[in-house]
Amino acid sequence: MPKIDLEAIPQTDATDYPAPFHREVQGRWYRRLGPAAGLTAFGASHVVLKPGAWSSQRHWHRDEDELLVMIAGEAVLIEDEGRTIVRPGDVIAWAKGVENGHHLVNESDTDCVMVCISGGDPNGSGAYSDIDMMFEGDDYFHKDGTPYPAERLP
Repeated sequence: MPKIDLEAIPQTDATDYPAPFHREVQGRWYRRLGPAAGLTAFGASHVVLKPGAWSSQRHWHRDEDELLVMIAGEAVLIEDEGRTIVRPGDVIAWAKGVENGHHLVNESDTDCVMVCISGGDPNGSGAYSDIDMMFEGDDYFHKDGTPYPAERLP
């Protein structure tokens, strides 16, 4: 098995979220591990959350399982049931189709590092719990079905 050279994978803070929902994820830096290793059946990313950054808007997937392993630092997991501190060595998972909106927020003063893995239909659908947005594939819609503008922010 080849060892992945993490430093050779470009790191980005890009997001496809339409304004104003992109603001909270500024400070989320990630590297896509799957393409670098030739993986096609599931996604994997190495993620660094800077202090104050969110991993995503609080969301859930109809068609995709998710798993997260915390490597360093700590973050607060926010789900429908409340808040949980996540520390190095903690593993959390969300089954596809379970309407439990979730995300992590770095409320500390140091970076936190995690590996996020997803499997299922990457073009699937889901929704965001706290905002007027849902998704299908790479497209975003208001909950009434009206599409968000297609332009993407830097």
